[in-house]
Amino acid sequence: MTGPETTTRPGPAAAAPWELLSGAVKGVAKRYSQDRSAALSVADGRAIVLAVADGHGSAAHFRSDLGADWAVEEFAAYATAFAHEAARVGDDVAGWPALREEARRLPQQVGHRWHERALMHEASSPAHGARPLPVPARTGPREAPRAPDLAAYGSTLIGAVLTEHTLFCWQLGDGDIVLVDAAGTPHTPLSTGPDMGDETDSLCEPEPWRKMRAHWQPFTAGAPPCVLLSTDGLSKSFADHQGFLDFATGLGDRATDQGVAVVQAQLPDWLGRAAKFSGDDTTLVGAIAVRPPSSDEL
Repeated sequence: MTGPETTTRPGPAAAAPWELLSGAVKGVAKRYSQDRSAALSVADGRAIVLAVADGHGSAAHFRSDLGADWAVEEFAAYATAFAHEAARVGDDVAGWPALREEARRLPQQVGHRWHERALMHEASSPAHGARPLPVPARTGPREAPRAPDLAAYGSTLIGAVLTEHTLFCWQLGDGDIVLVDAAGTPHTPLSTGPDMGDETDSLCEPEPWRKMRAHWQPFTAGAPPCVLLSTDGLSKSFADHQGFLDFATGLGDRATDQGVAVVQAQLPDWLGRAAKFSGDDTTLVGAIAVRPPSSDEL
């Protein structure tokens, strides 16, 4: 079984006020990456859609690269439509309740569509070979057919929609979203605390949207200058969580001071070193606020 190391879909640099950052490296001992990602500028640059998905990758999840593909594709499709509406609403407070209600529906829309694709694939090519037809019982009630086991396709998902006035983000399973504010302070709005090992919530579970965490944040003093999403291969490469947060803060500072192009050029090396420590696929996408030109540059 073969596959690409990553399916990254960074859009062109946002017209304003963000530039996009995207990078991915496969785990050291892996044949190919199970991570997938997207970084898109939409609504004429007035909104950003970010997503990362981490296919579980173990023997029991041997089709999880497909699951991660579908996770990013379906999130990007629904989130792009949502981002256009969020950009249209802008700072109109009267429109925020309807926008939040639409945001609450998005996880179920993505989860339903992901399950449809997994079930279609499983029906045409069963993960564990052809299944024998059930033998009808001679007596007693007929046993209800069991739903197909979709563990082979299991994947996590983190997604975000960013405008100048609001941030919406969703997370199922492990990985990280970090906001770095104007003061250089990192925030992890969907953090769940200490790592619980290899166990994680997954899209392959029944009704996964019920376990998806969500965060909505209006901006009264401007959008954060740095928003980063990453699979857990990055945070696991640090000795502690503070080290990971320091990395995120430093990345944002360097992007602001030296330009996103400089950070983008160095990102593969940074992620490659992280992958050596964690042993896992490592993927990061982000939106960095465009630095206004100084008086010397005008």
